[in-house]
Amino acid sequence: MNRIVEMLKLQQELNDATNGFGWENGVTKNGKNIDWRRCIYLETAELVDSYPWKHWKNIDASPDYENIKIELVDIWHFIMSETLRIYKVESLGSIEDIANMVCKMEGFEELKDESKTTESLNSYKQIALIEEMLKILFCNSDINSLIISFLNISSKLNLKLPELYKLYIGKNILNRFRQNNGYKDGSYIKIWNGREDNVVMQTILDNTNDIKPDELYQKLEEAYPKDY
Repeated sequence: MNRIVEMLKLQQELNDATNGFGWENGVTKNGKNIDWRRCIYLETAELVDSYPWKHWKNIDASPDYENIKIELVDIWHFIMSETLRIYKVESLGSIEDIANMVCKMEGFEELKDESKTTESLNSYKQIALIEEMLKILFCNSDINSLIISFLNISSKLNLKLPELYKLYIGKNILNRFRQNNGYKDGSYIKIWNGREDNVVMQTILDNTNDIKPDELYQKLEEAYPKDY
């Protein structure tokens, strides 16, 4: 449960910092409308495009599983945001209440169990599973059904909770670092000594076991180019 609580808290903090307090009402501090469900389906389209589904192109290609995991993490950002919005607007409870709910959902035990192998699905069956989540997104307003669908997909695509947590922390902290270093006004430097910032972040994650959010932020600060 601790990992779910921490991810939800970090997502709340990131949304507060990026969109302003009160973003749960559907508008940013700059007056732009927020639609988390649209974010989810656009990221899901990018997820599907990580597969060589086009019958006329790259017929012998393999799925890009590294990118598939990144897209799943991006979708998780937006599912958590929609969940936080609903709970705040409808006064359903705290972040701890949300985490407790998620931990009792169908599929959560399988998600957190790294030792439990999942059925091997071919690309077409994986895409079909992903598109089932889209059907829920468009046709079922119940946020619980959407979360359960995501937990099931993540587990079947072998993005178990420890790795989901690790990749989420990486993307969340990198997004926060970007916001704090000029991302909005265009002054942010994305190439760090010949490598993109997300590559630097991933290298830090790979080289550090059980890294904490504050520790990752500090390491990004240390690696950020200073001579500009």
